[in-house]
Amino acid sequence: MNVPADEHDRTRVFAEIALDQIRALRQPARPRNFEFWYHYATGYKPGLNQAVNETLAHKGTLSDADFERLYSAYVAPTRASERIDQVGSRVLDEIKQVLDMIDAAAGSATSYSESLADAGKKLAGTEDREALRSIVECLVQGAKEMEINNSRLEACLAASRQEIEELQQNLDALRAESLTDPLTTLWNRKCFDSELDKAIGAARRRNEPLSLLMTDVDHFKSFNDKFGHLTGDQVLRLVATAVKHNVKGQDVAARYGGEEFAVALPNTELQSALTVADHIRRAVMIKELMKRSSGERLGRVTVSIGVALLRTTDTAQSLIERADACLYQAKRHGRNRVVCESDRDVLSRSPERVA
Repeated sequence: MNVPADEHDRTRVFAEIALDQIRALRQPARPRNFEFWYHYATGYKPGLNQAVNETLAHKGTLSDADFERLYSAYVAPTRASERIDQVGSRVLDEIKQVLDMIDAAAGSATSYSESLADAGKKLAGTEDREALRSIVECLVQGAKEMEINNSRLEACLAASRQEIEELQQNLDALRAESLTDPLTTLWNRKCFDSELDKAIGAARRRNEPLSLLMTDVDHFKSFNDKFGHLTGDQVLRLVATAVKHNVKGQDVAARYGGEEFAVALPNTELQSALTVADHIRRAVMIKELMKRSSGERLGRVTVSIGVALLRTTDTAQSLIERADACLYQAKRHGRNRVVCESDRDVLSRSPERVA
């Protein structure tokens, strides 16, 4: 594939900035370090740039620990499963510590109970004032020790509870990250497949309709080859934004793969699904793309959408296949249109009339 000249120049500038950062901070020129600073140079991860700039402003450098923390948080989302395991392991360690503390507290309580029982026997068997005083002093001392142990246990339990809550938040964030497409922030295919199965089950239990939209960017490959991957990413974000703006809370929207998007619409009849699909199509079509670096107008992109309604005999796979068949029928008959299974006169319909 021929890379456009401006795309080549832009990526070369990013690479030079990355190498300059490595030299300035006297870091090893490893691929991992280059990857980190290349992401920083592009500016497409604002959170990364903000965190790096704040760390450099505060410390003047980036320690190995800082680098690992920022790399894991912003550059390596594909390692989410490994990080989930790490957080899970830390949660288990915290739980073990809590159990150990509870065991220690139970031992102290048992010992104190035995001391009380022993003191009770001694009190019953003596009338000597000095002996009584000694027994009482032992009881007071035991009570103080028990109070100190309880205070320590309470403080440790409070600290462990806070740590576990923070780890749980990290775990929730990591789980969400592992199910999210990093470019568009829509759900990824793994999550969509799982949610579609759940939605189909719910639709059948409640005897409600369920519609599925399969969306594909028209001529995406040629657009990507002509203007470069960064502009192609901009197109995918544009389509994702159009999808987000036209779905509601219970709907499930995902980047299904490459330039293809999927939307499951629970409790939605076919006609309503066609309306949603056409709103998405129009929202993409009316946006004019512009190159950020030069302000050059790149024109518009369009999408084709296939729509299918869940049948009683459907599996998730068969529903997807029928929506895909409608999508490719839309492609064959001119693109920039919505097609569903009930369309019989597709060839005679204009893009504005379909749906």
